[in-house]
Amino acid sequence: MNIYIGNLSYDATDETIKQAFESFGEVASARVIKDKYTGQSRGFGFVEMSAQSQAQTAIQSLNGKELLGKQMSVNEARARADRGRTGGQGGRGRMDYSGYRNRY
Repeated sequence: MNIYIGNLSYDATDETIKQAFESFGEVASARVIKDKYTGQSRGFGFVEMSAQSQAQTAIQSLNGKELLGKQMSVNEARARADRGRTGGQGGRGRMDYSGYRNRY
């Protein structure tokens, strides 16, 4: 099961979050998401646990708990398709340079 961890301290590392979840079961992977330009943590990460029952226990136990001075938000990660669509024209056509909408 893939677990989302939000509101992570910028000091958190892959190893830090792995250790926090290991007490609940086997951790297949742990990753803090970093900015691709600066390499600094973006404040969230993901943990993959093998057993769903252990993952559920970890979520219930760690949600709202403090890690490195910040209260984590822990829940089951949603699939990318579930996040919904954002931005774009929304089917309203494109603006051309004159300010009129082109309907193509």
